[in-house]
Amino acid sequence: QVQLVESGGGLVQAGGSLRLSCAASGLTLRTMAWFRQAPGKEREFVAAITWSGGSTYFADSVKGRFTISRDNAKNTVYLQMNSLKPEDTAVYYCAAPAKNGNNYYALRSYDYWGQGTQVTVSS
Repeated sequence: QVQLVESGGGLVQAGGSLRLSCAASGLTLRTMAWFRQAPGKEREFVAAITWSGGSTYFADSVKGRFTISRDNAKNTVYLQMNSLKPEDTAVYYCAAPAKNGNNYYALRSYDYWGQGTQVTVSS
């Protein structure tokens, strides 16, 4: 049974930082991604990392501020978020595919989802 469990969300002031973690069980060596969903908006891609960690992908809105990394020994992926803005406020979800592909940005590429963790950035 696949489980993705996010942690690390919270309330932070604009300009601050947070690090999200996603612990995976029931699958290994998969592309992992982060998406987010703000109230009244569609879920959107944030970042992805290939199974080896050799390639990373980011939404334009977070490039230069967020980094994604992974520790395959711990089966955990991280999202380091710096220079946070109020518009980053959302529920952040970890996602993984049933089978690795190469369309990292699309919601439909991912089959497994975590329960989400709330990130709130105050102005």
